Amino acid sequence: MRKLSIGMRLTLWYLAIFALAQLVFGAGMWLVLRHHLYDLVDDNLEREVDDLNNLLHAQKTNKTLAGLRHELTEEYALEHSGDYLQVYLADGEMIYQSPFLQAYPLHRWKPGTVTPAVVKPGHRRRPSYEDLRLGGKPLRFATQDIDIEGTVYIVQTGLITHDVLKTLSRFRLYLLMFAPMLLLVAAGGGYWLSRRALSPVDALVRTARSITGTTLSSRLEKLNTGDELQRLSDTLNEMLDRIELAFRRVTQFTADASHELRTPISLVRTEAELALRRSRGESEYKEALQHILLEAERTTSLIEELLALARADAGRETLNLHPVDVREILREVVEGWRRVAKISNLQFSDSIEARESLVLADEAALRRAIDILLDNAFKYTPSPGTVHLSLEQQNDKVVITVRDTGVGIAAEEQGKVFERFYRVDKARSRDMGGAGLGLSIAQWIVQQHAGKIEVESSLSKGSIFRVELPLTTVALQNPLPA
Repeated sequence: MRKLSIGMRLTLWYLAIFALAQLVFGAGMWLVLRHHLYDLVDDNLEREVDDLNNLLHAQKTNKTLAGLRHELTEEYALEHSGDYLQVYLADGEMIYQSPFLQAYPLHRWKPGTVTPAVVKPGHRRRPSYEDLRLGGKPLRFATQDIDIEGTVYIVQTGLITHDVLKTLSRFRLYLLMFAPMLLLVAAGGGYWLSRRALSPVDALVRTARSITGTTLSSRLEKLNTGDELQRLSDTLNEMLDRIELAFRRVTQFTADASHELRTPISLVRTEAELALRRSRGESEYKEALQHILLEAERTTSLIEELLALARADAGRETLNLHPVDVREILREVVEGWRRVAKISNLQFSDSIEARESLVLADEAALRRAIDILLDNAFKYTPSPGTVHLSLEQQNDKVVITVRDTGVGIAAEEQGKVFERFYRVDKARSRDMGGAGLGLSIAQWIVQQHAGKIEVESSLSKGSIFRVELPLTTVALQNPLPA
């Protein structure tokens, strides 16, 4: 079953809430009007009861029951207020009864049940009210007992409530007539408002559908509504920026990797074709195989670096971090590179602080990062140059520095040396066996250790690569003397 659109659902919710509010408002207004109209009727009935109360109190105490009947008959027989009036004693003896109530008898109240037993001081007792239908007429009666010097009179007087009921009926009819019209207007208004409110969403959808792998530079329409839709548009555009950047990196990575792999494969193929073109001696075949082996080793190294970067990008390259002493790692690295320095006719020195330098690190990964920095320093430092490795503590971090006196890096190139496949001297890098991935891998390793790597360099004056790593809590709490 197909779900309704958000605009239609908003319209239906708006309509339901409006209908409920209309129902509550209409019912409330009807009750308020009914209460007000009946209050007016009750006020008239109370005045009639008060008038009768004053009349009874004004009668002489020695007046007989027959005289009282005569007095009430003369007073109310021709009065409109006596059309629905009866007065009787507590024992039930009737004193006055209008012709209408004689034709349609009204039940009589017992003494003590007419008014509440407790009345607040300073408040007049109010009659008891009852709605009845006698002789086809809607009537509202007020009943009250009046005590005059020990004689209890029960007074019941009524008024026709036809006008009240007619007014309430018309008001209810008007509510029922206009409610559907208002609901229709509300439905139209709600649908228009929902469409207007969601129109930016339609624009976003149209733009989003037009974005493909070849049009990632397109962006969603910039909204200035200042609401959630604007935040959604801005967030989606930021997401598209990240996707475009990642897509470009993947595309560039694929193109560069293809280019780097094509070169050694072409060399291997060319060498093999030349070797097979004619018969050769053993020494010539051996030389050709050595060239093929060299390119195969370079290709293997490149593939391993590519796989490492791919695993890192996919989040599958995890490091086993635990407290290690950087001094021990650097001392092992230094011993290995001293032999390389002799072969390359370079001066290699180190200065490693004696105090313990504990960091959370993956020992193999950290050693690899230092090897990459030293490898670059040795490659780009001509003989008889110098390479220096140092370790020192600065506040809450350790700083590893690799300094050389090599060819250096131009200022405009320094921000690009950590990019993948980027090589400052592309012609020489190929001869030296570099693919432009080492510094990218080193930067990733350092970042995984919550550190940072920086470069300072000048052409023909050498380069300085600086790695900063945070000390562990153990090292900070138990510093050793230098």
